[in-house]
Amino acid sequence: MSRIRAAVLGSPIEHSLSPVLHRAAYRELGLDDWSYDRFEIDEAALPAFVADLGPEWAGLSLTMPLKRAVIPLLDGISDTAASVEAVNTVVFTDDGRRLGDNTDVPGLIAALHERGVGKVPAAAVLGAGATASSALAALARICTGEVTAYVRSAARADEMRRWGERLGVDVRTADWSDAARALEAPLVIATTPAGATDELAAAVPDAPGTLFDVLYDPWPTALAAAWSGRGGTLLGGLDLLVHQAVLQVEQMTGRTPGPLAAMRAAGEAALRARH
Repeated sequence: MSRIRAAVLGSPIEHSLSPVLHRAAYRELGLDDWSYDRFEIDEAALPAFVADLGPEWAGLSLTMPLKRAVIPLLDGISDTAASVEAVNTVVFTDDGRRLGDNTDVPGLIAALHERGVGKVPAAAVLGAGATASSALAALARICTGEVTAYVRSAARADEMRRWGERLGVDVRTADWSDAARALEAPLVIATTPAGATDELAAAVPDAPGTLFDVLYDPWPTALAAAWSGRGGTLLGGLDLLVHQAVLQVEQMTGRTPGPLAAMRAAGEAALRARH
């Protein structure tokens, strides 16, 4: 039996949970002839790696620093990927084309919907890194009012306003020194590195709304723990990983995994094993 291959590429890649999630989906779907691996690939090595892939390959997942670097190597990208200039999913078609998509944006929306969060009247974004643009793209679809981005520099503020204009989001920027005010928003999306929001834990309001903290290790963050302790709706990075992975599996295999429990449980078990 010939195997059908898929993999995640990036650098560093050793801590990626994608193999755990995709393999769990393959088991659930009975795809015994599918394999999913990880490869340490940087921007310089990417073109040769993609060029050498044979017909047994169905797709790739991409993490940093490859989400933008892969675009010139593709035959086309989706509107969603184009809107954020980032591809995290490549599917190889039967006729040999390489098509790119971004499942982070719909994955973020799907994770919120799973927790009963649909349209929101306003939102706050903490940080202005690569994930922040995906957050703004998601908010363009679900936020009916203003989005405030809390950033550490004027350059980051300019960048977030430009992304807002591009994505059709009304973005106001504020200095990170005022980030505690973000916690009053009905939806807060934290896109910052580990430790960056710890200082905000003491400022969580008595009746918080929804916090989506995109980190998954370490988890919970100090802010996430304080948020949950005060009864707010809490989502973490594993929620995003699972939902974006489900969409990747659908595109690569043509099959839709059933309930997400198996994939989420596999991810949780992998994180526990690390500690």
